[in-house]
Amino acid sequence: MSRFVKLNQIFIAQIILIIHVLKCFSVGKLTKILHSSEFCPINDDLMITKYILNIYSIHTACFLNYLLAFSCFIIFCSWQVSKTMKEDADEDIAKYDGKWEVEPLKENKVPGDLGLVLKSRAKHHAIAALLNRPFAFKDKPLIVQYEVNFQDGIDCGGAYIKLLSDSEDLDLDQFHDRTPYTIMFGPDKCGEDYKLHFIFRHKNPLNGDVEEKHAKRPDVDLKKIYTDKKTHLYTLVLNPDNSYEIFIDQSSVSRGSLLTDVVPPVNPPKEVDDPKDSKPEDWDERAKIPDPEAVKPDDWDEDAPAKVPDPDAVKPEGWLDDEPEFVSEPTAEKPDDWDEEMDGEWEAPQVPNPACSAAPGCGEWKPPMISNPQYKGKWKAPLIDNTNFQGVWSPRKITNPDYFEDLHPFRMESFRAVGLELWSMTSDIYFDNFIITSEKEVADRWAADSWGLKKLVASANEPGVLSQLALAAEERPWLWVVYILTVGLPIGLAVLFCWPKVCPDPTEEIPFNYFAVNHIDVWVQRNNSLHDLFSSQQKDSVLYNHNQSRYQEKQNKTNTAYTHAQLTVQICIAFTFYMYSFNTLFYSK
Repeated sequence: MSRFVKLNQIFIAQIILIIHVLKCFSVGKLTKILHSSEFCPINDDLMITKYILNIYSIHTACFLNYLLAFSCFIIFCSWQVSKTMKEDADEDIAKYDGKWEVEPLKENKVPGDLGLVLKSRAKHHAIAALLNRPFAFKDKPLIVQYEVNFQDGIDCGGAYIKLLSDSEDLDLDQFHDRTPYTIMFGPDKCGEDYKLHFIFRHKNPLNGDVEEKHAKRPDVDLKKIYTDKKTHLYTLVLNPDNSYEIFIDQSSVSRGSLLTDVVPPVNPPKEVDDPKDSKPEDWDERAKIPDPEAVKPDDWDEDAPAKVPDPDAVKPEGWLDDEPEFVSEPTAEKPDDWDEEMDGEWEAPQVPNPACSAAPGCGEWKPPMISNPQYKGKWKAPLIDNTNFQGVWSPRKITNPDYFEDLHPFRMESFRAVGLELWSMTSDIYFDNFIITSEKEVADRWAADSWGLKKLVASANEPGVLSQLALAAEERPWLWVVYILTVGLPIGLAVLFCWPKVCPDPTEEIPFNYFAVNHIDVWVQRNNSLHDLFSSQQKDSVLYNHNQSRYQEKQNKTNTAYTHAQLTVQICIAFTFYMYSFNTLFYSK
């Protein structure tokens, strides 16, 4: 019965999907899944999509293949691979012949979920898709969001997207690196330089020149994100008030203003240096000058060397003055192909003189050099304040003839396509769930139904804490010492200070000298019975008072010992927490 119900659910979902697509076609607003710059006019459209995908994830009968093909058509039907060539590259690598595939993730797969995957190494890749309508920068925000997974890590390459400017000559078949774009956004890495690009092209209102503006770097370490082989969500939010914010996995990593936090600035300075102004010939910029009245001392010897032979040095006994340090190798022979006309006269290679191996040295002996105490170097007059100092000269300022003030850089050129134009030394870069919208809530709901599911699957497949610690110790064997200290030291201290000792029977008669024995915990347990025991036995009053005094002394020591034990336990807990934090820090690296 449950299988029949599931089949009926799939059939109903299929009908809903077909009606929904036909309705979108009828109004010319097919924006589903990839180009979600606006949603089709159906109530709770995103929830319907979620419902259909949930039903689709039930692997039931022949509807699986049909729904898979239908979903792929909706997502990827408008992607077009570029057929052009780069203009500034060698012919053998100029073609955009990198391969693209539609396939699931290698790890942490979500049933039925496919993505666009860059498959080739050391090749140019270019692929693009048109939006259903251009995005115009007016009074609504722009939210760009998509997923990336560097499945094999990343050596050198990017995974950024370009929002291609709306122009009459936009041809996706000829999409290349110089195709005009409005915004470039996404991760990039080469060498040890990890970047997250946000670049927009700003048009000069005076002369029409277009200049790239680069946002400041994110305040986060990107290395771990780019190398952990997990799916990450990249989000760019641009607001009409010129503010922007960048998110990774829905956490803010950078924010700023298009007016103040980009390089070079959108607006040029109001004043610039006068190119016609020049420094006067008599302008003195020297703050200090040599003292003209200073005289070199008579005993100043500028010719004295910096190093002199050590006068106290003595030649070691056994030094072989007549033996050279190197001699010709006696067994060397001239090669048969040696041509003296071409190669010159042949000489045997030089080797250390074996006669010098047992002696302190060979050849002419020279005493070692030491610093010359008489050396002073070249004499220079001391510096004094320059009475004619006029300061550092700078040209006068004039009004900038190229000055303009654009207070609304958000109003960029509209765009109507999304493109991936990449070079990568790493293959299997996975892209998925692109969305362009004006509502942050829509992007968040979209992420919850797509990236959120991938995150749950990845979390469920992660090894436990013990497994992670064992894996860390395999890479860093010295961590076993940390583990042993972390576990063993608190246990050892607890046993040393807190382990209970054997207690004698409280009903036995207590000897006079028993109180001199250091059994702290015995007296804690016998606290209530001690007085009654002595009373019942009618001990001598002197002995009783003596015992009570010794008992009070031991009770005070007991309280002190237990205070020390509590302090020791607290130290153990603090030490354990410190060692765990230390291990976690190094394991994360």
